[in-house]
Amino acid sequence: MTKSTKSEVWTVFRRLLGYLKPLKAVFAFAVLGLTTYALVDATFIAVIKPFIDEGFGGQAGQATSSINTLDLGTSGGFNANNEVLFYAPFVVIGLFTLRGLANFVSTYSISYMSARLIMDMRQQVFEHYLTLPVSYMDSENTGNLISRVTYDTEQIARATGSAMITIIRDSITVIGMLGIMFYYSWKLSLCILVIGPIIGYVIATVSKRFRKVSKNIQAAMGSVTAATEQMLKGHKNVLSFGGQETEAARFWKVNDQNRYQTMKLAMAQSVSQPLVMIIGSFALAFVLYAASIDSLKAELTAGTFATILGAMLAMLQPIKNLTRVNAEFQRGIAACTTVFELLDTSPEVDNGTYQVERVQGDLSFNQVNFSYPGQEKAALKDINFTVEQGKTIALVGRSGSGKSTIANLVTRFYTGLSEGKITLDGVNIDDYTLTCLRDQVALVSQQVTLFNDSIANNIAYAYSGEATKEQIIEAATLAHAMEFIEQLPEGLDTQIGEDGVMLSGGQRQRIAIARAILRNSPVLILDEATSALDTESEKAIQLGLDNLRHNRTSIVIAHRLSTIESADQILVVDQGQIIERGNHQSLLEQDGMYAKLYQMQFGS
Repeated sequence: MTKSTKSEVWTVFRRLLGYLKPLKAVFAFAVLGLTTYALVDATFIAVIKPFIDEGFGGQAGQATSSINTLDLGTSGGFNANNEVLFYAPFVVIGLFTLRGLANFVSTYSISYMSARLIMDMRQQVFEHYLTLPVSYMDSENTGNLISRVTYDTEQIARATGSAMITIIRDSITVIGMLGIMFYYSWKLSLCILVIGPIIGYVIATVSKRFRKVSKNIQAAMGSVTAATEQMLKGHKNVLSFGGQETEAARFWKVNDQNRYQTMKLAMAQSVSQPLVMIIGSFALAFVLYAASIDSLKAELTAGTFATILGAMLAMLQPIKNLTRVNAEFQRGIAACTTVFELLDTSPEVDNGTYQVERVQGDLSFNQVNFSYPGQEKAALKDINFTVEQGKTIALVGRSGSGKSTIANLVTRFYTGLSEGKITLDGVNIDDYTLTCLRDQVALVSQQVTLFNDSIANNIAYAYSGEATKEQIIEAATLAHAMEFIEQLPEGLDTQIGEDGVMLSGGQRQRIAIARAILRNSPVLILDEATSALDTESEKAIQLGLDNLRHNRTSIVIAHRLSTIESADQILVVDQGQIIERGNHQSLLEQDGMYAKLYQMQFGS
């Protein structure tokens, strides 16, 4: 492991410990419990010597003498110290009772810390997602983003849970056993100084491997999540196109990749554990051999030898645990690194300071040029237009011409204009705070997002204050949504399922339009908002929107020209440029692209 890698692990671990600061008291109880547990084990090994040497005839020589003389009097044949043997059961019961209590305290405390840590970290990751720019979310795999909240934080909890139990408790156990060994016979214990660094080297070597493979497992889990989410979202299409085998094959590929990475981790783990055990056996063999040397044999008693041997045997399982938990710990560190990289991603830039309760609604694009991040080709070129308060401007053109980009710039979903500026009431939109700017705009896009809740709560979603039932009904009526809501068994209280699955496409869009109407923002953006409506519903929506135009600045993006014939101004956008502008009649008279689009849709 390189120094830089060690430094990286320590930096990540230290940052992780920062999450435990509010839980200092619980952490102290956990450490106390783990320490007590380990010390009880060490104490139990330490009392073996007096039990044997004093309880069964004192020194080994004395015991041998007693046996040789066959002194089978009241001592029971071993010249035993009955007082020591009498208290021995109580000592054992006391030690193991204390051990059990320490185990309860430590296990519960660490479980509590892990649960709090995973909750706090998940909440932080989720809330950080809410601050990230749209450009970042567009560039990331949805499955990976979900995996950060679910799988990665779970791995971190394991690193702070079961791994902490093993690292603290078993480390203290090993140290305690080493202390006992050196206290009773430093000569026999010298072998540990030889094999200790070897074991340390093995653990350090495989740690790097564990961390690398763990990162690959996280990426593989993100792919599994993404494939699952993709299939569930497109379930109807999969069935209608008979794509079951295709999806099964796609999932098998990512699932097998996850299995492959997991087995690589298992291989490294299964090799390291027996290797450490084999190295440890050499130390045990040396102690057994050294005990047969006459010079050492003279210094040893039966109790001393039994204690050292017991301490060495008692160390094997903790060493094995430490080797095994290393994989878990490295997996947690790898997950920490991924989550912290996400949390270090810069949120949306908001340098604006200007705030106003409600703008008039005069919107202007002045020589706007814009390119999406990482793309050289300009998405918009020299865009100029002005929408006065209460007026409606429509944007038409082929798919990918730049219409939605214009709408996204108004709400600052994307920032960083190459040239020009966008103003609202004469103030550059970059000068507004994000919250203030977006409070002024109600957006209804072609991708309607509804939540697994009632219709009323979906209409009142994120409404400032508390919307009354009368306000919700009024908004739904203007959006011509009450026509179908009243026919539902529970009316406004009807649960519509995830993403409004219980409603038709047209009904979902009318709910979204009602939400925008209730918001009552001075600027309204309709991005293909009527694309899923039938002709009758579309006309009804237009009537509702006509009622709002006297005090609302509207930007309507549409493919269906019938929805924007009454717009005050129509802009024809092609390849990021405005190539025609005017009202419906004047554009037909120009006989340009608008006229051709109109003829394609209506045939004359």
